[in-house]
Amino acid sequence: MKTIIEFRDITKVYKMGEHEVRALNGVSFSILEGDMVAIMGSSGSGKSTAMNIMGCLDRPTSGGYFLDGKDVSRLSDAELARIRNKRIGFVFQSFNLLPRTSALENVELPMVYSGHIPNRRQRATSALTKVGLGERVSHKPNELSGGQQQRVAIARALVNEPSIILADEPTGNLDSRSSEEIMGIFQELNDGGITLVIVTHEEDIAQHCKRIVRFRDGLIMADEKVQNRVLASARVASAKPQPVPASAASN
Repeated sequence: MKTIIEFRDITKVYKMGEHEVRALNGVSFSILEGDMVAIMGSSGSGKSTAMNIMGCLDRPTSGGYFLDGKDVSRLSDAELARIRNKRIGFVFQSFNLLPRTSALENVELPMVYSGHIPNRRQRATSALTKVGLGERVSHKPNELSGGQQQRVAIARALVNEPSIILADEPTGNLDSRSSEEIMGIFQELNDGGITLVIVTHEEDIAQHCKRIVRFRDGLIMADEKVQNRVLASARVASAKPQPVPASAASN
């Protein structure tokens, strides 16, 4: 398998008034196409900074970030935006759904930003079906449980057919059952060839991945293969929409 993500001696320095904060301090590592990697570390360890650079949301102060063999660390904002839109899907802890917009319309948004894409509605419907929400396309976020809202967010990340999905604490707002379902969806997508990078502080979530990279003080302290990987019991192929609790629908 080829290397799809590579950090070469990356540093990131933020200026806070007269002081400098070194968020990353010479980090080098690579991720192979089709891998599923958990990034772990305490607050201030550098893991979120690394994720932002991977997602072309930020640039390193020095060093090189190579995406599919191309150094993208010095590209223009417009070029980085194109890469984000075509190559990378994002999933966040807080879902980031438009509250007055249906699941289908939320999933269509990336295609709206991409310009004219044929069969936009069909593609959005297909993405929702992949995450087990084919029967809830017209529901708004307040009519869905937290786990279902995160499924909508995953469908939105999928709709432009990215080769990489970056997920920042995707189970942080979910109960254990919903977290298991979400990790099942991620594992199914990974089985289909999508490269996944998941930032998490939960060890049990990281154990669903193939590999764990541990950050501390802007450095990688460990890079380990998961020996006894947990396979989620709720895989997307068998996922079915669950009834929305009354409390969730009223929130």
